[in-house]
Amino acid sequence: MIVDSPAPQNPPDGWRADATADDRLSADVEAAQGGDEQAFRRLYRAVQPPLLRYLYGLVGDDAEDVAAEAWLQIARDLGGFRGDYTGFRRWAATIARNRAMDHARRMRRRPSVSVPVESLERLADNADTASLAVGAMSTAAALELVASLPRDQAEAVLLRAIMGLDARSAGEVLGKRPGAVRTAAHRGLRRLAAQLDRSAQDGPSGTGQASG
Repeated sequence: MIVDSPAPQNPPDGWRADATADDRLSADVEAAQGGDEQAFRRLYRAVQPPLLRYLYGLVGDDAEDVAAEAWLQIARDLGGFRGDYTGFRRWAATIARNRAMDHARRMRRRPSVSVPVESLERLADNADTASLAVGAMSTAAALELVASLPRDQAEAVLLRAIMGLDARSAGEVLGKRPGAVRTAAHRGLRRLAAQLDRSAQDGPSGTGQASG
């Protein structure tokens, strides 16, 4: 269903020159439900990159296979979805997480938060605390530090910083209250901050001592 094809000659229904990106993508959700493959393709292009990075945080190198399973379900069940683009992202993340949990059970191993360096190169452009904290790290440091977090904290940071979901939406994905997500993200970010402080104090040599 997701294939390259020429751009449409006319803008999609519901598009306005002054519409925000989310407004246009919300219009695409409705159009895709009506069978518009171009609209579905735009949704895929908008959601797939952060979704794939999120899945790397859950299942590592199996992320692409799990994402493919998730998109098959998304395409199949899209007609029954109700909501705008924000809701669509939340729904897609929930489906992806469920598929990741199924995959982990099949593989009889716990999902890993280890991610390849390139998967963190472009974090979601979101001005919340999680995005700013992760964005301030080098890619290698983000990889090492996020991988060191407890599972609940890692998922909270991944959903907020990479998927760009707010606490309420992330809570719906995880089956937790927004307050619990905020707490997990806060604790995770506090751990990351402590690690960054220690790294800064140690310096490149790792000794933490000034020479001379």
